[in-house]
Amino acid sequence: MSRTSNKPHRDRHAVEAPADRFATLSKPLAPTKTVLITADPAAADPVAAKREELRRAFHQTCEIYKRLFTLIRADGSYYERHEPLRHPLIFYFAHPAVFYVNKLTAGRYIPARLDARLEAMMAVGVDEMSWDDLNSAHYDWPSVATVRSYRAAMREFIDDFIQSMPLSLPITPDQPAWVILMGIEHERIHLETSSVIMRMMPLDELRTGDDLSADEQRLWAMHQRSGEPPANEWLPVAATTVRLGKRSDDHTYGWDNEYGSEEVDLPAFRAARQLVSNAEFLTFIDDGGYRDESLWTEEGRGWLHYTRAEHPRFWLRRDGGYVQRNLLNEMPLPRDWPVEVNCLEAQAYCAWLARKTGENVQLPTEAHWYALRATLPGDLAADQPFWRTAPGNINLEHGASSTPVDAFPQGDFCDVVGNVWQWTRTPIMPFKGFEVHPLYDDFSVPTFDGRHNLIKGGSWVSTGNEALISARYAFRRHFFQHAGLRTIVEEPGNEAATEGSRLYETDQLVTQYIEFHFGDPALGVPNFPRACVERTMPHVAADRRDRCLDIGCSVGRSALELARYFRHVDAIDFSARFIQSGVRLQQGGEVLYEVPTEGEITVSRSVSLDRLGLGETAARVNFMQGDACNLKEIFTHYDLVFAGNLIDRLYEPLLFLESIRSRLRPGGVLVITSPYTWLEDYTPKAKWLGGIREAGEPLTTFAGLERALSPHFEFIHREDIPFVIRETARKHQHTIAEMTVWRKHC
Repeated sequence: MSRTSNKPHRDRHAVEAPADRFATLSKPLAPTKTVLITADPAAADPVAAKREELRRAFHQTCEIYKRLFTLIRADGSYYERHEPLRHPLIFYFAHPAVFYVNKLTAGRYIPARLDARLEAMMAVGVDEMSWDDLNSAHYDWPSVATVRSYRAAMREFIDDFIQSMPLSLPITPDQPAWVILMGIEHERIHLETSSVIMRMMPLDELRTGDDLSADEQRLWAMHQRSGEPPANEWLPVAATTVRLGKRSDDHTYGWDNEYGSEEVDLPAFRAARQLVSNAEFLTFIDDGGYRDESLWTEEGRGWLHYTRAEHPRFWLRRDGGYVQRNLLNEMPLPRDWPVEVNCLEAQAYCAWLARKTGENVQLPTEAHWYALRATLPGDLAADQPFWRTAPGNINLEHGASSTPVDAFPQGDFCDVVGNVWQWTRTPIMPFKGFEVHPLYDDFSVPTFDGRHNLIKGGSWVSTGNEALISARYAFRRHFFQHAGLRTIVEEPGNEAATEGSRLYETDQLVTQYIEFHFGDPALGVPNFPRACVERTMPHVAADRRDRCLDIGCSVGRSALELARYFRHVDAIDFSARFIQSGVRLQQGGEVLYEVPTEGEITVSRSVSLDRLGLGETAARVNFMQGDACNLKEIFTHYDLVFAGNLIDRLYEPLLFLESIRSRLRPGGVLVITSPYTWLEDYTPKAKWLGGIREAGEPLTTFAGLERALSPHFEFIHREDIPFVIRETARKHQHTIAEMTVWRKHC
């Protein structure tokens, strides 16, 4: 099958579960609330009750997601790129389903996959990061029927898993139940992002009106009322101290970026009573807002030039006026509904309004939104799990569209919660105490680049974690969501602080590896990645230096060194934290970090490729995130595969060795380095290649490698290469890796 085909294949069909298999568990579809991770004190058997609650939440989430995609009339629409910065909808139909299996596999909670090929293809691709693959030529998309069958099989598989997995309360991040919650909340996110993409589809490609059943019409009801918006005055908010961050003992599931703490002293400010309406934004357009580049940031001007935008994305010109495209209808521009724009448009509107009024008009910060949230009175102040009904147009409790900006008063303000998300001027950064979950380290880390701004408050389709007070989601400033804005006014010189753009790497493990890869040699031992490449190249013929795979590339030094010799290098690592540093360097940036000297004393470091003489090699490296034991099919036809200090950190090393030979051309070279420090934290002992006794006799890892590789490879070379990892100024890890070189039989 061609690797470059965009046509769906139809050669694999799982057996679909009966339609009513989980009908009882799937209801009600909406509204549904976040599962508490704590025990229900009223339950006779709290663990059994929580297990059933997880089952219901899982099936309700699967069902409502499936119902969203049944709005698509024909299979062909799944393969169109309705939003050029995102995959076709076939990816988003499959991605949340494979997520469960991929994460449970990575955590070694399940023994086997359902469909390794599909699970590799649909693993990554949420944001247009440099290490995501948005090239459709690399995807042989599955048929819609195949994905439906997979989703049905996954649903039965995960249901069985939930019923049999170990469970204790409260649910903690080291439990398989946390991974189930992770999958549920992940699918809820894509319920929203997929609905955004559907608003960009031709309306005749969706089922609407009488084509929908009565249940579907209730679930996806479009609000109809519109009129003139009331005046949008700025109301005073007293100075306050705001505490940001989710407590570690919070009663709900949270994403990594939500945890930690930060206190912000906010001076008094004024905030608009309502979200900015379509009518208000139309005045900005009529006054030449999209033509006056002085109102736009430098980034905004670049976006304007590229897109030639003249109005918001969901407005359409008709008969000299505008109509608004909602999920399932078009309507004359509802003047009193909130405008939906990206952050760049929101910033330009604030600049225009400041010029018109003479006020210091700004987007709020994350802390300003918290201050507004704290003004909600009584029951409106409750968090989502404890709502009797939603305090606003959120949680799918009031249909599937926006509503007028004054429809949901919440104390002195309207729509602090719900209707559309509200852009802030705060680039997302971690709180003090930030830690990633080891099974999903790419949820937040790729957004800590100063280019992703937080949105707050939720929209009509925000369910689960998205509807919580603690929710922190961020998008690139040119991205569209169901998002608008509220303006605030601050006294000049009294503006609340916002994270700066000078970014420091703070993850201690990442900084240790940046120092290991790019820092000065320690204890007289040469740089390890560079030494490995120098020892490797004599075994690669000069006419066999076209394509190279650096698998387990970490922060990227070996890939960049290999690019001195190869036309193209694919650099793959499981960890987004590591890849981000390589990508930032590749893009010409400088990585700033600190290394410990003693105690709490640190010293600042910086690294750039130009200073290392690697600037010209960067363009030949393609950083990607991937699982070494389940790579996409596109990673093939290599002259060299370099696996640096990887083999003893894989959950299934023999599977890696069996599959990697198909990635090499005949006569290609496989280089493995490792200190052979086998640990059950990474690899189940039954899967160790060596370092064990077999039938009472010692089995070395080299012998295990030779046994696994000899049927298809010729052993070429073996030597030791030392390396040093710096912990402090006076403490270093000195280790010796063995490098073995193998040539694939022709």
